[in-house]
Amino acid sequence: MTRIAIVEGDGIGHEVIPVAHQALELLHPEYDYFPVDVGYGRWEQTGCPCADADIAALKTADAVLFGAVTTPPMRDYQSVVLRIRKALDLYANLRPVKSDGFDILIVRENTEGMYSGIEEIGPDRATTLRVVSRTGTERIVRAAIRCAGQRRGKLTIGHKANVLKSDVFFRDICIAEAQNAGVEYNDKYIDALGLDILQHPGAYDVVVTTNIFGDIISDVSSYLVGGLGLVPSANIGDRYALFEPVHGSAPDIAGKNIANPIAALRSAAMLLAHIGDQEGAERIESAIGTVISSGILTRDIGGSAGTWEFGEAVLKALGNCPVGR
Repeated sequence: MTRIAIVEGDGIGHEVIPVAHQALELLHPEYDYFPVDVGYGRWEQTGCPCADADIAALKTADAVLFGAVTTPPMRDYQSVVLRIRKALDLYANLRPVKSDGFDILIVRENTEGMYSGIEEIGPDRATTLRVVSRTGTERIVRAAIRCAGQRRGKLTIGHKANVLKSDVFFRDICIAEAQNAGVEYNDKYIDALGLDILQHPGAYDVVVTTNIFGDIISDVSSYLVGGLGLVPSANIGDRYALFEPVHGSAPDIAGKNIANPIAALRSAAMLLAHIGDQEGAERIESAIGTVISSGILTRDIGGSAGTWEFGEAVLKALGNCPVGR
């Protein structure tokens, strides 16, 4: 039986993930769905945001639907997201940004770089070690090359090799792998790339870059489609997979029924595609499109519908589509 872990997390995760969860259950009532409670709220209650038993539970799932977690700026607080990514070795973060006229997939290295977790804080200086390894770089660019082979076959390497020696290392390995694979490629400085994606999004297919650069450039690119509330992501490893909206926990709007559930729904669609149900993924996307075309929109994209009103409309549209299995 297919097992899906449901992690609402913190903040608006408690509002958007139930909508996406219901969409999955509507399409696949036969799946085994089980909750896993991690995040800042869990830490406030127990003193532990993510226990070893939680990691073990996630490893029993065929896929994880993940909401958002709050990471407070505290010295002794371990990021739940970083811990899960490392524990499940989810080294490839795939962030699609597409609309009429462009279809970009940002492939972000997900386990090292500035988020390696190797840090020191002293009275006069704080130091974060940026780790760019040959193994980490080879496997992320190979993942990007595989993605490019399934799409338009064009790869862009984003880096800051004019300043950072570790990015010279990253760029050169990426170029060598692209040449060995015979894939069309170019490379750009990450700051120039950020601007050019906004100006000429149709020129890009697959973009591969390091951890923090991928985090930033995918957030910037979300402007092209209406903001973070619409952009999903996949965290993929050789064994495990986790799917989450790109947005954070947004504590300032949590509990107000105004969060946009589209990114969570699209993350659920990516989950289905990953485990082999491409038709189900397309049905979720079609239902979202039907609701938007009908004029039902959340506040962030110019409407007045709440999280649940929009979600219910999507579920109704999804239920009206014939089940093709």
